[in-house]
Amino acid sequence: MGAVPALTFDPQPRRAAFRALHAQGCFVLPNPWDVGSARYLHGLGFAALASTSSGVAWSQGKPDGALSLEATLAHLQALAAATPLPVNADFGDGFGADPAAVARAVGQAIATGVAGLSIEDASGDPAQPLRPLDEAVARVRAARAAIDRSGQDVLLVGRAEHFFVGRPDLDDAITRLRAYAEAGADCLYAPGITTREQIEAVVAAVAPKPVNLLVGSAVPFTLQDIAAMGVRRVSVGGAMARTAWGGMMRASQLLRDEGRFDGFADAASGAALNQLFR
Repeated sequence: MGAVPALTFDPQPRRAAFRALHAQGCFVLPNPWDVGSARYLHGLGFAALASTSSGVAWSQGKPDGALSLEATLAHLQALAAATPLPVNADFGDGFGADPAAVARAVGQAIATGVAGLSIEDASGDPAQPLRPLDEAVARVRAARAAIDRSGQDVLLVGRAEHFFVGRPDLDDAITRLRAYAEAGADCLYAPGITTREQIEAVVAAVAPKPVNLLVGSAVPFTLQDIAAMGVRRVSVGGAMARTAWGGMMRASQLLRDEGRFDGFADAASGAALNQLFR
């Protein structure tokens, strides 16, 4: 594929602001799935955004993980240009068959203007859903090297996918997160952990590096509770996209099955949306 088109903004102030957010406290990193949802979240006053591979895939009629590198880069560039906020890229496994290919893809992602990007260790193979540790570490190290070569202050997130791929082994996840930190990850992430004990164990294991917590459903914790556990940032993955899909699906099924229109009761005002995007 060709080079990513030149940016129309200077990404460095956003990248500096994004790194500063990780220094203390706890912030929410909501996940828009398109330009419109990104602009709405910016208008609400959030300090940063993150892409969602699942949300954008569903908007294209595809399952999570099915978008090509080219499509992902185009989406990231559109998202980064949509608002003045820093954007963290959900960059899957790095879009490469080997570390050299991951490094090339990461270089292209940096060129979209994102302020951070994550590399996960899921393999896509149901028989062995996690990559071998040495292979996963090599991919994080390649991403780190690509960032360093670029001279850009892009934050690197290392992800241990155990709880997402049906291998809920907290001890092994922590071992991997520590290895990713040593390989150059700036922030660590084990999506799918949910209990206070799991969260506090991960935070303690990789300290002082910051931890991202995924909250994709209603949980018994407030943001203040999560901050007290030592988490630096909270993302919501595809939850906002799923919430939008849930409303559309309920309204559609009521219309089909019962001929009822009350599924539109909570619909946003068209006038308000037009005003938002004017």
